[in-house]
Amino acid sequence: MHDRLDSMRPNARFLVKNAILARLSLQDLAAIGAFLEPMVLRERMVLQEPKKRLDHVYFIEAGLVSLRIVAAGMVFETAVIGYQGSVGASLLLGGHLPTHQSVVLMPGSAHRISVEDLRRIMNERPDIRQHLFRYVQALTLHCAQSGFCGVRHDRERRLASWLCLASDAIDAHVLPVTHDYLSSVLGLRRAGVTETLIRFEELGLIRKMRGVLQIDGRSCLEQKACSCYRLISGAYASPDSVIAAKEAAT
Repeated sequence: MHDRLDSMRPNARFLVKNAILARLSLQDLAAIGAFLEPMVLRERMVLQEPKKRLDHVYFIEAGLVSLRIVAAGMVFETAVIGYQGSVGASLLLGGHLPTHQSVVLMPGSAHRISVEDLRRIMNERPDIRQHLFRYVQALTLHCAQSGFCGVRHDRERRLASWLCLASDAIDAHVLPVTHDYLSSVLGLRRAGVTETLIRFEELGLIRKMRGVLQIDGRSCLEQKACSCYRLISGAYASPDSVIAAKEAAT
């Protein structure tokens, strides 16, 4: 434990990619760093199950986690979480039991901390609580906007928005997703997903390869995306703007 704390003090800002941790002061980062445990995220690893007690909060460093609602054999994805966020933080800020399932979509790495340790540190260091609260606000907006998007926007704009958000979450342009996956989590017909991706490829926006999808025309893909993308990405980029984003969405 002391070795982890000591290692984070001299160059702490360079040792974390997670956006929440990176925004902390060096003193706060050193305090929480004493309890952070590095871990590998493997594909399909379940980090959180609905209605089950959560033992750890995960600060994502690399990879992609799907936050989803599972009901009656159906899956509806409400958000994707990458290096900008964490899994489980919302439970420390007013929640009781998780209502979502969190599953690793793209392997990577994370720092985890026990719920008890994080709760105590937040009480001792209010700035850490504030940073987590701002992230949870952005994530809440993301989940709510996903539901709105599903009933108000067409297939092409929804797909473009999802691809841009996933790309932002992993800070890369290559996504390990299939037509079946996109069809499942977005509640779209597979044939429709295939048709739209073929159109995107013809326009030079993406390139489909076996098991992965590469974004080539990022700026043009953003233009295809619905307004939800700009609202959600803006909330993560500047958590203080969440309220303004909510007002703009109404």
